[in-house]
Amino acid sequence: MKKTIFLLTLCLLTGVSYAAVQQQVQYKVQHKVQEQVYGDWLFNGEFANQSFNGFNPDYQLTLGDKVRVQIWGGTSLDAIFEVDKQGNIFIPKVGPVMVSGVKNSELNQVVLSKVKQVFQNNVHIYATLESAQPVKVYVTGGVKQPGLYAGLSSDSILYFLDKAQGIHATSGSYMDIRLIRSGQVVQTFNLYEFLNQGAMAAHQVHDGDTLFVGARKSYVSVEGLVSKPVAVEFNSASASLSYIRQFVKPFPVVTHVRIYRNSGTEQFVDYYAIDAANQAELQSGDKVVFVSDQKQRSISVRVEGEHESEREYILPHGSTLESLIAQIELNNLSDLSGIQLFRKSVKARQRDMLQTSLQSLESSVLTARSSTQEAAALRAKEAELILQWVERAKNIEPRGQVILTNADVFKDIHLEQGDIIRIPSKSPLVLVHGEVVFPSAITHEEKSSVIDYINSAGGYTQSEDSTYVIVMHKNGQFEKYLADDTSKLKRAKIVGGDEIFILPKVDTKYLQFSKDITQIIYQIAVSAAVVLGL
Repeated sequence: MKKTIFLLTLCLLTGVSYAAVQQQVQYKVQHKVQEQVYGDWLFNGEFANQSFNGFNPDYQLTLGDKVRVQIWGGTSLDAIFEVDKQGNIFIPKVGPVMVSGVKNSELNQVVLSKVKQVFQNNVHIYATLESAQPVKVYVTGGVKQPGLYAGLSSDSILYFLDKAQGIHATSGSYMDIRLIRSGQVVQTFNLYEFLNQGAMAAHQVHDGDTLFVGARKSYVSVEGLVSKPVAVEFNSASASLSYIRQFVKPFPVVTHVRIYRNSGTEQFVDYYAIDAANQAELQSGDKVVFVSDQKQRSISVRVEGEHESEREYILPHGSTLESLIAQIELNNLSDLSGIQLFRKSVKARQRDMLQTSLQSLESSVLTARSSTQEAAALRAKEAELILQWVERAKNIEPRGQVILTNADVFKDIHLEQGDIIRIPSKSPLVLVHGEVVFPSAITHEEKSSVIDYINSAGGYTQSEDSTYVIVMHKNGQFEKYLADDTSKLKRAKIVGGDEIFILPKVDTKYLQFSKDITQIIYQIAVSAAVVLGL
Protein backbone atom coordinates (compact mmCIF):
# COMPACT_ATOMS: atom_id res chain seq x y z
CA MET A 1 0.00 0.00 0.00
CA LYS A 2 2.77 2.45 0.98
CA LYS A 3 4.71 1.52 -2.17
CA THR A 4 1.64 2.23 -4.34
CA ILE A 5 1.10 5.64 -2.75
CA PHE A 6 4.81 6.50 -3.10
CA LEU A 7 4.82 5.58 -6.81
CA LEU A 8 1.59 7.47 -7.35
CA THR A 9 2.97 10.65 -5.75
CA LEU A 10 6.22 10.36 -7.71
CA CYS A 11 4.36 9.93 -11.01
CA LEU A 12 2.09 12.89 -10.27
CA LEU A 13 4.97 15.22 -9.44
CA THR A 14 7.14 14.15 -12.37
CA GLY A 15 4.40 13.74 -14.98
CA VAL A 16 5.32 10.11 -15.69
CA SER A 17 2.40 7.79 -16.52
CA TYR A 18 1.63 5.44 -13.63
CA ALA A 19 0.22 2.93 -16.11
CA ALA A 20 3.66 2.64 -17.74
CA VAL A 21 5.36 2.13 -14.39
CA GLN A 22 2.74 -0.41 -13.34
CA GLN A 23 3.18 -2.32 -16.59
CA GLN A 24 6.95 -2.54 -16.05
CA VAL A 25 6.48 -3.78 -12.48
CA GLN A 26 4.00 -6.44 -13.62
CA TYR A 27 6.39 -7.56 -16.34
CA LYS A 28 9.23 -7.97 -13.84
CA VAL A 29 7.01 -9.84 -11.40
CA GLN A 30 5.72 -12.21 -14.09
CA HIS A 31 9.23 -13.02 -15.26
CA LYS A 32 10.39 -13.70 -11.72
CA VAL A 33 7.68 -16.28 -11.16
CA GLN A 34 9.05 -19.78 -11.54
CA GLU A 35 7.30 -23.11 -11.60
CA GLN A 36 7.06 -24.63 -8.14
CA VAL A 37 8.97 -27.89 -7.93
CA TYR A 38 8.80 -30.72 -5.45
CA GLY A 39 11.09 -29.88 -2.54
CA ASP A 40 11.55 -26.13 -3.04
CA TRP A 41 10.10 -25.49 0.45
CA LEU A 42 13.25 -27.05 1.92
CA PHE A 43 15.43 -24.01 1.36
CA ASN A 44 13.97 -21.06 3.25
CA GLY A 45 16.91 -20.39 5.57
CA GLU A 46 16.17 -22.87 8.33
CA PHE A 47 19.18 -25.07 7.53
CA ALA A 48 21.50 -22.15 6.82
CA ASN A 49 20.65 -20.48 10.14
CA GLN A 50 21.56 -23.52 12.25
CA SER A 51 25.05 -24.98 12.10
CA PHE A 52 25.29 -28.58 13.41
CA ASN A 53 27.63 -28.97 16.38
CA GLY A 54 26.67 -32.54 17.30
CA PHE A 55 28.51 -35.62 16.13
CA ASN A 56 27.33 -39.03 15.12
CA PRO A 57 29.30 -42.13 16.18
CA ASP A 58 30.63 -42.66 12.65
CA TYR A 59 32.03 -39.15 12.32
CA GLN A 60 35.73 -39.42 11.40
CA LEU A 61 38.10 -36.93 12.93
CA THR A 62 39.93 -34.70 10.52
CA LEU A 63 42.47 -31.87 10.49
CA GLY A 64 41.36 -28.88 12.57
CA ASP A 65 38.95 -30.80 14.82
CA LYS A 66 39.29 -30.06 18.52
CA VAL A 67 39.47 -32.85 21.12
CA ARG A 68 38.95 -32.40 24.87
CA VAL A 69 41.12 -34.77 26.98
CA GLN A 70 40.61 -35.22 30.74
CA ILE A 71 43.02 -37.37 32.82
CA TRP A 72 42.76 -38.05 36.55
CA GLY A 73 44.29 -40.45 39.06
CA GLY A 74 48.09 -40.81 38.98
CA THR A 75 48.30 -37.56 36.96
CA SER A 76 45.79 -34.88 36.03
CA LEU A 77 45.02 -32.96 32.84
CA ASP A 78 42.05 -31.08 31.37
CA ALA A 79 42.84 -29.50 28.02
CA ILE A 80 41.59 -29.06 24.43
CA PHE A 81 43.88 -30.12 21.57
CA GLU A 82 43.55 -29.41 17.85
CA VAL A 83 44.26 -32.11 15.29
CA ASP A 84 47.42 -30.93 13.52
CA LYS A 85 48.51 -31.28 9.90
CA GLN A 86 49.92 -34.74 10.59
CA GLY A 87 46.59 -35.88 12.00
CA ASN A 88 47.81 -35.93 15.63
CA ILE A 89 46.94 -34.33 18.93
CA PHE A 90 49.91 -33.75 21.24
CA ILE A 91 49.31 -34.67 24.92
CA PRO A 92 51.99 -33.46 27.38
CA LYS A 93 54.08 -36.30 28.92
CA VAL A 94 52.42 -38.71 26.44
CA GLY A 95 53.34 -37.37 23.03
CA PRO A 96 51.51 -37.37 19.68
CA VAL A 97 48.36 -39.46 19.32
CA MET A 98 47.17 -40.23 15.76
CA VAL A 99 43.41 -39.51 15.63
CA SER A 100 42.81 -38.43 12.02
CA GLY A 101 40.34 -40.86 10.43
CA VAL A 102 39.36 -42.32 13.81
CA LYS A 103 35.61 -42.68 14.30
CA ASN A 104 34.05 -40.59 17.03
CA SER A 105 32.85 -43.76 18.78
CA GLU A 106 36.44 -45.09 18.97
CA LEU A 107 38.19 -41.84 20.00
CA ASN A 108 38.25 -42.49 23.75
CA GLN A 109 39.74 -45.98 23.35
CA VAL A 110 42.46 -44.74 20.97
CA VAL A 111 43.58 -42.01 23.40
CA LEU A 112 43.33 -44.35 26.39
CA SER A 113 45.58 -46.96 24.70
CA LYS A 114 48.26 -44.33 23.98
CA VAL A 115 48.19 -42.85 27.51
CA LYS A 116 48.35 -46.33 29.09
CA GLN A 117 51.70 -46.85 27.36
CA VAL A 118 53.10 -44.10 29.60
CA PHE A 119 50.90 -44.18 32.72
CA GLN A 120 50.12 -47.83 33.30
CA ASN A 121 48.52 -47.69 36.78
CA ASN A 122 45.86 -45.58 38.50
CA VAL A 123 45.08 -43.41 35.46
CA HIS A 124 41.61 -42.71 34.06
CA ILE A 125 40.95 -41.13 30.66
CA TYR A 126 37.97 -39.36 29.07
CA ALA A 127 38.41 -38.02 25.51
CA THR A 128 35.62 -36.40 23.53
CA LEU A 129 35.29 -34.39 20.34
CA GLU A 130 34.82 -30.73 21.35
CA SER A 131 34.19 -29.04 18.01
CA ALA A 132 34.50 -29.81 14.34
CA GLN A 133 36.94 -28.27 11.91
CA PRO A 134 35.83 -24.99 10.29
CA VAL A 135 35.62 -25.62 6.56
CA LYS A 136 34.83 -23.79 3.35
CA VAL A 137 32.91 -25.63 0.66
CA TYR A 138 32.32 -24.67 -2.97
CA VAL A 139 28.66 -24.94 -3.99
CA THR A 140 27.99 -24.82 -7.71
CA GLY A 141 25.86 -26.22 -10.53
CA GLY A 142 22.09 -25.84 -10.43
CA VAL A 143 21.84 -23.59 -7.37
CA LYS A 144 20.53 -20.06 -7.17
CA GLN A 145 23.67 -18.51 -5.65
CA PRO A 146 26.88 -20.44 -6.44
CA GLY A 147 29.82 -19.56 -4.22
CA LEU A 148 32.26 -20.52 -1.45
CA TYR A 149 30.51 -20.98 1.89
CA ALA A 150 31.90 -21.43 5.41
CA GLY A 151 30.67 -24.01 7.90
CA LEU A 152 31.84 -26.94 9.99
CA SER A 153 32.94 -30.37 8.81
CA SER A 154 29.97 -31.81 10.73
CA ASP A 155 27.42 -29.68 8.84
CA SER A 156 24.97 -31.37 6.49
CA ILE A 157 24.94 -30.78 2.74
CA LEU A 158 21.52 -29.17 3.34
CA TYR A 159 23.30 -26.43 5.31
CA PHE A 160 25.54 -25.55 2.37
CA LEU A 161 22.76 -25.84 -0.23
CA ASP A 162 20.61 -23.50 1.85
CA LYS A 163 23.53 -21.07 2.07
CA ALA A 164 23.50 -21.05 -1.75
CA GLN A 165 19.77 -20.09 -1.68
CA GLY A 166 18.67 -23.60 -2.59
CA ILE A 167 18.32 -25.53 -5.84
CA HIS A 168 17.27 -23.59 -8.92
CA ALA A 169 13.69 -24.47 -9.88
CA THR A 170 14.22 -24.92 -13.62
CA SER A 171 17.88 -25.89 -13.96
CA GLY A 172 18.87 -27.82 -10.82
CA SER A 173 18.20 -31.43 -9.84
CA TYR A 174 17.03 -32.66 -6.44
CA MET A 175 18.08 -36.17 -7.45
CA ASP A 176 21.68 -35.58 -8.57
CA ILE A 177 23.82 -33.93 -5.90
CA ARG A 178 27.52 -34.85 -5.78
CA LEU A 179 30.14 -34.32 -3.09
CA ILE A 180 33.48 -33.93 -4.91
CA ARG A 181 36.89 -34.17 -3.18
CA SER A 182 40.18 -33.74 -5.01
CA GLY A 183 38.39 -34.12 -8.35
CA GLN A 184 36.67 -37.39 -7.40
CA VAL A 185 32.98 -37.94 -6.52
CA VAL A 186 33.06 -39.38 -2.99
CA GLN A 187 29.28 -39.46 -2.37
CA THR A 188 25.98 -38.79 -4.15
CA PHE A 189 22.63 -37.70 -2.72
CA ASN A 190 18.98 -37.89 -3.78
CA LEU A 191 16.91 -35.39 -1.81
CA TYR A 192 13.66 -37.08 -2.87
CA GLU A 193 14.61 -39.88 -0.47
CA PHE A 194 15.03 -37.32 2.31
CA LEU A 195 11.79 -35.49 1.47
CA ASN A 196 9.63 -38.56 1.05
CA GLN A 197 11.20 -41.03 3.51
CA GLY A 198 13.44 -38.96 5.80
CA ALA A 199 16.49 -40.92 4.60
CA MET A 200 19.83 -39.13 4.43
CA ALA A 201 23.12 -41.03 4.06
CA ALA A 202 25.76 -40.23 6.68
CA HIS A 203 28.33 -37.85 5.28
CA GLN A 204 31.14 -35.53 6.24
CA VAL A 205 32.53 -32.56 4.33
CA HIS A 206 36.18 -31.52 4.22
CA ASP A 207 37.74 -28.15 3.71
CA GLY A 208 37.88 -27.42 -0.03
CA ASP A 209 35.19 -29.92 -1.03
CA THR A 210 32.83 -29.09 -3.90
CA LEU A 211 29.09 -29.65 -3.68
CA PHE A 212 27.79 -29.92 -7.23
CA VAL A 213 24.07 -29.91 -8.17
CA GLY A 214 23.49 -31.63 -11.49
CA ALA A 215 21.14 -30.52 -14.26
CA ARG A 216 17.43 -31.08 -13.85
CA LYS A 217 16.27 -34.54 -14.92
CA SER A 218 13.04 -35.52 -16.64
CA TYR A 219 9.93 -34.08 -15.01
CA VAL A 220 6.14 -33.84 -15.21
CA SER A 221 3.94 -31.00 -13.95
CA VAL A 222 1.08 -31.89 -11.61
CA GLU A 223 -2.06 -29.80 -11.04
CA GLY A 224 -5.60 -30.23 -9.76
CA LEU A 225 -6.85 -31.88 -6.58
CA VAL A 226 -3.53 -32.66 -4.93
CA SER A 227 -1.87 -31.54 -1.71
CA LYS A 228 1.24 -30.43 -3.63
CA PRO A 229 0.69 -29.04 -7.16
CA VAL A 230 4.33 -29.18 -8.25
CA ALA A 231 6.71 -30.44 -10.91
CA VAL A 232 8.04 -33.91 -10.03
CA GLU A 233 11.45 -35.06 -11.22
CA PHE A 234 12.49 -38.58 -12.23
CA ASN A 235 15.72 -40.22 -13.39
CA SER A 236 14.53 -42.60 -16.10
CA ALA A 237 13.22 -41.95 -19.61
CA SER A 238 9.64 -42.37 -18.37
CA ALA A 239 7.77 -42.72 -15.10
CA SER A 240 4.49 -44.33 -14.06
CA LEU A 241 1.64 -42.36 -12.55
CA SER A 242 1.95 -44.42 -9.35
CA TYR A 243 5.49 -43.05 -8.94
CA ILE A 244 4.21 -39.47 -9.28
CA ARG A 245 1.30 -40.01 -6.87
CA GLN A 246 3.53 -40.78 -3.90
CA PHE A 247 4.93 -37.24 -3.99
CA VAL A 248 1.84 -35.12 -4.73
CA LYS A 249 -0.74 -36.95 -2.55
CA PRO A 250 -4.04 -36.70 -4.51
CA PHE A 251 -7.14 -35.88 -2.44
CA PRO A 252 -9.61 -38.70 -1.66
CA VAL A 253 -12.26 -37.08 -3.92
CA VAL A 254 -10.13 -37.66 -7.05
CA THR A 255 -11.82 -40.05 -9.47
CA HIS A 256 -10.01 -39.40 -12.76
CA VAL A 257 -6.74 -38.10 -14.13
CA ARG A 258 -6.15 -36.06 -17.28
CA ILE A 259 -2.74 -36.41 -18.94
CA TYR A 260 -1.54 -33.84 -21.47
CA ARG A 261 1.06 -35.46 -23.72
CA ASN A 262 3.54 -32.75 -24.71
CA SER A 263 6.29 -34.76 -26.35
CA GLY A 264 6.72 -34.30 -30.10
CA THR A 265 5.16 -31.62 -32.27
CA GLU A 266 1.54 -32.30 -31.30
CA GLN A 267 -0.29 -32.37 -27.99
CA PHE A 268 -2.61 -35.22 -27.03
CA VAL A 269 -4.85 -35.64 -24.00
CA ASP A 270 -5.61 -38.95 -22.27
CA TYR A 271 -8.33 -39.39 -19.66
CA TYR A 272 -8.29 -42.30 -17.21
CA ALA A 273 -10.20 -43.50 -14.17
CA ILE A 274 -7.78 -43.11 -11.27
CA ASP A 275 -7.61 -46.85 -10.48
CA ALA A 276 -6.82 -47.71 -14.10
CA ALA A 277 -4.18 -45.02 -14.54
CA ASN A 278 -1.47 -46.11 -12.10
CA GLN A 279 0.63 -47.81 -14.77
CA ALA A 280 0.18 -45.05 -17.35
CA GLU A 281 3.62 -44.09 -18.68
CA LEU A 282 4.59 -40.42 -18.47
CA GLN A 283 7.23 -38.67 -20.54
CA SER A 284 9.25 -35.61 -19.61
CA GLY A 285 7.22 -32.43 -20.15
CA ASP A 286 3.82 -34.09 -19.72
CA LYS A 287 1.23 -32.46 -17.48
CA VAL A 288 -0.99 -34.44 -15.11
CA VAL A 289 -4.24 -33.02 -13.73
CA PHE A 290 -6.12 -34.87 -10.98
CA VAL A 291 -9.87 -34.22 -11.12
CA SER A 292 -13.12 -35.25 -9.48
CA ASP A 293 -15.67 -36.45 -12.00
CA GLN A 294 -18.50 -37.42 -9.66
CA LYS A 295 -22.21 -37.35 -10.35
CA GLN A 296 -23.97 -35.81 -7.38
CA ARG A 297 -26.82 -38.00 -6.12
CA SER A 298 -27.67 -36.09 -2.97
CA ILE A 299 -26.94 -32.75 -1.31
CA SER A 300 -26.82 -31.44 2.25
CA VAL A 301 -28.43 -28.12 3.17
CA ARG A 302 -28.77 -26.41 6.52
CA VAL A 303 -31.94 -24.83 7.90
CA GLU A 304 -31.34 -22.20 10.57
CA GLY A 305 -33.49 -19.77 12.49
CA GLU A 306 -36.96 -20.02 14.01
CA HIS A 307 -38.34 -23.56 13.52
CA GLU A 308 -38.73 -26.87 15.37
CA SER A 309 -37.21 -29.24 12.80
CA GLU A 310 -33.73 -30.65 12.45
CA ARG A 311 -30.98 -28.34 11.21
CA GLU A 312 -29.31 -30.55 8.62
CA TYR A 313 -31.17 -32.06 5.66
CA ILE A 314 -29.93 -34.62 3.14
CA LEU A 315 -31.98 -34.21 -0.04
CA PRO A 316 -32.01 -35.82 -3.50
CA HIS A 317 -30.12 -33.84 -6.11
CA GLY A 318 -32.56 -31.46 -7.82
CA SER A 319 -34.77 -30.86 -4.77
CA THR A 320 -36.56 -27.52 -4.71
CA LEU A 321 -36.98 -24.94 -1.98
CA GLU A 322 -40.72 -25.66 -2.00
CA SER A 323 -40.18 -29.36 -1.25
CA LEU A 324 -37.82 -28.51 1.62
CA ILE A 325 -40.20 -26.01 3.20
CA ALA A 326 -42.89 -28.71 3.25
CA GLN A 327 -40.62 -30.74 5.57
CA ILE A 328 -39.93 -27.91 8.03
CA GLU A 329 -42.00 -27.69 11.20
CA LEU A 330 -42.67 -24.00 11.87
CA ASN A 331 -43.72 -22.41 15.16
CA ASN A 332 -45.76 -19.34 16.03
CA LEU A 333 -42.67 -17.08 15.79
CA SER A 334 -41.60 -18.26 12.32
CA ASP A 335 -41.84 -15.61 9.60
CA LEU A 336 -42.09 -17.65 6.41
CA SER A 337 -42.69 -14.52 4.32
CA GLY A 338 -39.17 -13.39 5.13
CA ILE A 339 -37.43 -16.72 4.41
CA GLN A 340 -33.79 -16.25 3.41
CA LEU A 341 -31.55 -18.30 1.12
CA PHE A 342 -27.75 -17.95 1.24
CA ARG A 343 -25.67 -19.64 -1.46
CA LYS A 344 -21.89 -20.08 -1.83
CA SER A 345 -21.91 -19.56 -5.59
CA VAL A 346 -23.82 -16.29 -5.22
CA LYS A 347 -21.40 -15.16 -2.50
CA ALA A 348 -18.43 -15.92 -4.79
CA ARG A 349 -20.07 -14.03 -7.65
CA GLN A 350 -20.79 -11.02 -5.43
CA ARG A 351 -17.20 -11.05 -4.19
CA ASP A 352 -15.85 -11.18 -7.77
CA MET A 353 -18.08 -8.29 -8.86
CA LEU A 354 -17.01 -6.21 -5.85
CA GLN A 355 -13.31 -6.91 -6.45
CA THR A 356 -13.71 -6.00 -10.13
CA SER A 357 -15.36 -2.68 -9.21
CA LEU A 358 -12.63 -1.93 -6.65
CA GLN A 359 -9.86 -2.75 -9.13
CA SER A 360 -11.48 -0.48 -11.70
CA LEU A 361 -11.68 2.38 -9.17
CA GLU A 362 -8.08 1.77 -8.10
CA SER A 363 -6.93 1.87 -11.71
CA SER A 364 -8.83 5.12 -12.33
CA VAL A 365 -7.27 6.74 -9.28
CA LEU A 366 -3.75 5.63 -10.21
CA THR A 367 -3.90 6.66 -13.86
CA ALA A 368 -5.66 10.06 -13.59
CA ARG A 369 -3.48 13.00 -14.62
CA SER A 370 -3.18 16.54 -13.24
CA SER A 371 -2.25 19.67 -15.15
CA THR A 372 -0.12 21.35 -12.45
CA GLN A 373 2.15 20.27 -9.63
CA GLU A 374 -0.18 21.90 -7.05
CA ALA A 375 -3.19 19.98 -8.39
CA ALA A 376 -1.11 16.80 -8.49
CA ALA A 377 -0.13 17.20 -4.83
CA LEU A 378 -3.75 17.75 -3.77
CA ARG A 379 -4.95 14.80 -5.83
CA ALA A 380 -2.21 12.60 -4.35
CA LYS A 381 -3.57 13.22 -0.83
CA GLU A 382 -7.10 12.50 -1.98
CA ALA A 383 -5.94 9.41 -3.85
CA GLU A 384 -4.23 8.13 -0.70
CA LEU A 385 -7.52 8.32 1.22
CA ILE A 386 -9.39 6.58 -1.59
CA LEU A 387 -6.80 3.79 -1.82
CA GLN A 388 -6.98 3.25 1.95
CA TRP A 389 -10.76 3.00 1.64
CA VAL A 390 -10.36 0.52 -1.22
CA GLU A 391 -8.16 -1.68 1.01
CA ARG A 392 -10.87 -1.68 3.68
CA ALA A 393 -13.53 -2.48 1.09
CA LYS A 394 -11.53 -5.46 -0.19
CA ASN A 395 -12.01 -7.14 3.20
CA ILE A 396 -15.81 -6.92 3.07
CA GLU A 397 -17.42 -10.37 2.77
CA PRO A 398 -20.72 -10.52 0.83
CA ARG A 399 -23.51 -12.62 2.32
CA GLY A 400 -24.50 -14.46 -0.85
CA GLN A 401 -28.23 -13.93 -0.26
CA VAL A 402 -30.61 -14.95 -3.05
CA ILE A 403 -33.50 -12.54 -3.56
CA LEU A 404 -36.80 -14.38 -3.07
CA THR A 405 -39.53 -12.25 -4.58
CA ASN A 406 -42.53 -14.37 -3.49
CA ALA A 407 -43.60 -17.89 -2.55
CA ASP A 408 -44.60 -18.69 -6.14
CA VAL A 409 -40.95 -18.97 -7.18
CA PHE A 410 -40.05 -21.53 -4.47
CA LYS A 411 -40.98 -24.43 -6.75
CA ASP A 412 -38.53 -23.20 -9.40
CA ILE A 413 -35.53 -22.75 -7.09
CA HIS A 414 -33.39 -25.90 -7.09
CA LEU A 415 -31.21 -26.20 -4.00
CA GLU A 416 -27.43 -26.57 -4.22
CA GLN A 417 -24.89 -28.31 -2.01
CA GLY A 418 -24.09 -26.14 1.02
CA ASP A 419 -27.14 -23.85 0.77
CA ILE A 420 -28.25 -22.23 4.02
CA ILE A 421 -31.95 -21.51 4.52
CA ARG A 422 -32.83 -19.21 7.39
CA ILE A 423 -36.32 -18.84 8.83
CA PRO A 424 -36.35 -15.41 10.54
CA SER A 425 -38.39 -14.63 13.64
CA LYS A 426 -41.31 -12.26 13.47
CA SER A 427 -39.90 -8.94 14.60
CA PRO A 428 -41.56 -5.70 15.71
CA LEU A 429 -38.35 -3.75 15.12
CA VAL A 430 -37.00 -1.70 12.23
CA LEU A 431 -33.21 -1.23 12.11
CA VAL A 432 -31.73 2.06 10.93
CA HIS A 433 -28.02 2.06 9.87
CA GLY A 434 -25.49 4.36 8.32
CA GLU A 435 -25.41 8.16 8.19
CA VAL A 436 -27.87 8.96 10.96
CA VAL A 437 -27.14 10.53 14.34
CA PHE A 438 -28.16 7.48 16.40
CA PRO A 439 -28.18 4.19 14.45
CA SER A 440 -30.70 2.09 16.35
CA ALA A 441 -33.60 -0.38 16.38
CA ILE A 442 -37.02 1.27 16.42
CA THR A 443 -40.41 -0.27 17.16
CA HIS A 444 -42.48 -0.74 14.02
CA GLU A 445 -45.65 1.28 13.67
CA GLU A 446 -48.04 0.78 10.80
CA LYS A 447 -48.40 4.46 9.94
CA SER A 448 -44.71 5.39 10.24
CA SER A 449 -42.82 6.19 7.03
CA VAL A 450 -39.13 5.88 6.22
CA ILE A 451 -38.73 9.57 7.04
CA ASP A 452 -40.26 8.97 10.47
CA TYR A 453 -37.78 6.19 11.26
CA ILE A 454 -34.85 8.31 10.09
CA ASN A 455 -36.00 11.19 12.24
CA SER A 456 -36.44 8.83 15.21
CA ALA A 457 -32.76 7.92 14.74
CA GLY A 458 -31.76 11.60 15.01
CA GLY A 459 -31.95 12.49 11.32
CA TYR A 460 -29.21 12.62 8.68
CA THR A 461 -25.62 13.34 9.70
CA GLN A 462 -24.94 14.82 6.25
CA SER A 463 -26.88 16.92 3.83
CA GLU A 464 -29.61 14.79 2.31
CA ASP A 465 -28.69 16.14 -1.11
CA SER A 466 -27.18 13.30 -3.22
CA THR A 467 -27.52 10.83 -0.33
CA TYR A 468 -29.25 7.49 -0.97
CA VAL A 469 -31.58 5.48 1.24
CA ILE A 470 -31.95 1.71 0.85
CA VAL A 471 -34.82 -0.24 2.38
CA MET A 472 -33.79 -3.90 2.78
CA HIS A 473 -36.43 -6.58 3.41
CA LYS A 474 -35.69 -9.86 5.14
CA ASN A 475 -36.13 -11.97 1.98
CA GLY A 476 -33.38 -10.02 0.21
CA GLN A 477 -35.58 -7.61 -1.76
CA PHE A 478 -34.65 -3.94 -1.53
CA GLU A 479 -35.65 -0.48 -2.78
CA LYS A 480 -33.35 2.48 -3.41
CA TYR A 481 -34.43 6.11 -2.95
CA LEU A 482 -32.83 9.54 -3.11
CA ALA A 483 -32.76 10.99 0.40
CA ASP A 484 -34.32 14.26 -0.77
CA ASP A 485 -37.22 12.46 -2.51
CA THR A 486 -39.49 12.78 0.52
CA SER A 487 -42.67 11.91 -1.36
CA LYS A 488 -41.41 8.45 -2.30
CA LEU A 489 -39.89 7.86 1.12
CA LYS A 490 -43.23 8.62 2.76
CA ARG A 491 -45.02 6.10 0.50
CA ALA A 492 -42.41 3.32 0.92
CA LYS A 493 -43.84 0.22 2.62
CA ILE A 494 -42.07 -0.73 5.87
CA VAL A 495 -42.75 -3.89 7.90
CA GLY A 496 -41.24 -5.29 11.08
CA GLY A 497 -37.76 -6.77 10.49
CA ASP A 498 -36.89 -4.37 7.65
CA GLU A 499 -33.59 -2.49 7.66
CA ILE A 500 -33.03 1.09 6.49
CA PHE A 501 -29.55 2.00 5.24
CA ILE A 502 -28.56 5.66 4.78
CA LEU A 503 -25.53 5.68 2.49
CA PRO A 504 -22.80 8.31 2.98
CA LYS A 505 -22.38 11.21 0.62
CA VAL A 506 -19.15 11.09 -1.39
CA ASP A 507 -17.38 14.34 -2.19
CA THR A 508 -14.17 14.23 -4.24
CA LYS A 509 -12.41 16.55 -6.65
CA TYR A 510 -13.22 14.20 -9.53
CA LEU A 511 -16.86 13.60 -10.40
CA GLN A 512 -16.10 10.17 -11.87
CA PHE A 513 -14.51 9.03 -8.59
CA SER A 514 -17.62 10.16 -6.70
CA LYS A 515 -19.87 8.16 -9.00
CA ASP A 516 -17.69 5.04 -8.80
CA ILE A 517 -17.37 5.16 -5.01
CA THR A 518 -21.08 5.79 -4.56
CA GLN A 519 -21.84 2.77 -6.75
CA ILE A 520 -19.46 0.56 -4.75
CA ILE A 521 -20.93 1.74 -1.42
CA TYR A 522 -24.36 0.82 -2.76
CA GLN A 523 -23.02 -2.55 -3.98
CA ILE A 524 -21.54 -3.32 -0.55
CA ALA A 525 -24.72 -2.32 1.28
CA VAL A 526 -26.87 -4.60 -0.88
CA SER A 527 -24.53 -7.62 -0.94
CA ALA A 528 -23.08 -7.44 2.58
CA ALA A 529 -25.56 -5.29 4.55
CA VAL A 530 -22.68 -2.98 5.54
CA VAL A 531 -22.45 0.80 5.17
CA LEU A 532 -18.81 1.64 4.45
CA GLY A 533 -18.17 5.36 4.49
CA LEU A 534 -15.15 7.02 2.92
